[in-house]
Amino acid sequence: MTDGLEVLVVDDEARLADLFAAWLQGEWDVETAYDGEEALVKMENSVEVVLLDRRMPGLSGDEVLEEIRDRGHDSQVVMVTAVDPDFDIIEMGFDDYLVKPVSKDQLVEMVEEVAGRSDYESDIQEYYALVSKKALLESEKTDRELADNDEYQELTDRVDELAQRVDETVSGMSSNDDFVGAFQDLQSEQ
Repeated sequence: MTDGLEVLVVDDEARLADLFAAWLQGEWDVETAYDGEEALVKMENSVEVVLLDRRMPGLSGDEVLEEIRDRGHDSQVVMVTAVDPDFDIIEMGFDDYLVKPVSKDQLVEMVEEVAGRSDYESDIQEYYALVSKKALLESEKTDRELADNDEYQELTDRVDELAQRVDETVSGMSSNDDFVGAFQDLQSEQ
């Protein structure tokens, strides 16, 4: 059974791409692409995680990554490659990096981790948006009007729920993380 998360595996070594896809198939919806051009054709907004080889004939993984970002896809991209990382990675827009050979456990763990980051970021974004709406309503309406409004009560409940979920995620992350710092700053203002 899948949770609906779509993963795109991109590698010019077809047997390796198929192996990675087989490892992930039970947990997620998986597509494969065997070169950069095919990857860009299969790249949809619904793809949440891309596992991308760097060295491929035609369009390299680096070029595919750049095009994914230029098109505005907010997918989590993990470079899965035999290329050891060098300083050139500083400017690249990937979310994580695995050096081949990669075990099944490493690959599954990485997809779970980056997918979780995606969920966390969307929770933070929703939290910020809802807190802003809540503050605006509180500045415009009386306490009585707020207390009598079902939509406001639902909004307050959702803000509390998101605060707790994000707080649980934050407690498992380093305080150096930008999201953690932003969330802690926002919570201290509440």
